[in-house]
Amino acid sequence: MGWQVAAFDISAEGKNKAIKLAQANNVKLDYQVGELETLNYQSQQFDVIALIYAHFPATVKSSIHKTLETYLRKGGIIIFEAFSKKHLEYLAVNDKVGGPKDIESLFSIEEIQSDFPDYEIIQLEEKEIELNEGLFHNGKGSVIRFVGKKK
Repeated sequence: MGWQVAAFDISAEGKNKAIKLAQANNVKLDYQVGELETLNYQSQQFDVIALIYAHFPATVKSSIHKTLETYLRKGGIIIFEAFSKKHLEYLAVNDKVGGPKDIESLFSIEEIQSDFPDYEIIQLEEKEIELNEGLFHNGKGSVIRFVGKKK
């Protein structure tokens, strides 16, 4: 579709899965493995940043959001989906739904508003969803969804 796509993860296995999927769909993908601060991304490099179930330790998650925000151009879009703090209630009923088990690694609407204050909010909601994603994410869960445009 004409997009240049870059991705990163700390998991080499995640990269392997993504590369196979990209090849199967004839898509080029620049996929780096490592900690964000060791990668070579530049200020205002991206038009869109997607954070999909990117759960970082509580001690660094806000600082990682702030770092990623510097890589986004003015007018760029953040797309975010991750488990909410309410998700622990779902885990208590069904551990097959997966996700972090510590509340500090989960998200609230207030945290997202705090981490991304200079954004026009297109969508910001906490929502119950049904997961059916392989072996480790099956059942009802609670997520925070955020789409914002950088002012």
